[in-house]
Amino acid sequence: MPFEADLSHALDRTADSLEPDLTALLGGAVERGRSRRRRRSAAVIAGVGACTVVAVAGLVIPGALAGARPSGSDIETVALAVPRSAITGTQMVDALKETLPGGTFSQMTGQSNNPSDPSGGYVANGQLVVDDGHGAALVGVSAVRLKLPLRDGDGLSCERTPARAEGDTCTLSELPSSAAVPGGAVVMSERNAAEHPVRGDTAHRWTVTVTLKSTGAQLQMVQWNSTGGGSGADTPKPTRTAPPLSEQRVVAALTGAAWAPILGAVG
Repeated sequence: MPFEADLSHALDRTADSLEPDLTALLGGAVERGRSRRRRRSAAVIAGVGACTVVAVAGLVIPGALAGARPSGSDIETVALAVPRSAITGTQMVDALKETLPGGTFSQMTGQSNNPSDPSGGYVANGQLVVDDGHGAALVGVSAVRLKLPLRDGDGLSCERTPARAEGDTCTLSELPSSAAVPGGAVVMSERNAAEHPVRGDTAHRWTVTVTLKSTGAQLQMVQWNSTGGGSGADTPKPTRTAPPLSEQRVVAALTGAAWAPILGAVG
């Protein structure tokens, strides 16, 4: 996985979120790099470290670099809260496999969180490459808890993110309160090209972030139409035209039975 390529992506977005005491670095170098200031990761999953970011499938945790906000930035920081209980990397990978039935899996990696020790990380994540018969794709999910009350920021407002390049999109919607989503949820959906101007062989990533209003629990799924995340010409070329799951299927999955235990453990 092109971790180095995604790192620059992650640095853009994570310089303004975590509290100074959240100095945890994910032990595994799972790939995750979300562009600019998009949480847990752009694209699929990240860990927190003292002045360090780990990128997973192009996804980045809210604010992995404490106090490193760009000069002159008016973007509010997004602070993490302590998860309610531990989640293992194996749980994350298993839930991800359950979300993508019927495919063959490879390059599976996961990272646990550690609520009792900030240095162990507050973010759980899992990623894999799935081939569902339409081409291999890198997919990842991260789980984190934001501090309440929720504020505009990662996964919560398209307007609060840096300007998107032509062709990139971001939409925001809400889910009503239900048994599966008590108190309702905010859903942010993004589509970003790995390089601009976009060419015929440019890879894309699709990111869906679901944040529960009542607890701050947040799940983010990142899907690439290639076998690796990244940015620019070093990103693996597309293996398919669309991601494995549509936005509607991602939202249904992240608020469904497979991820309910993880949402409960986070928030």
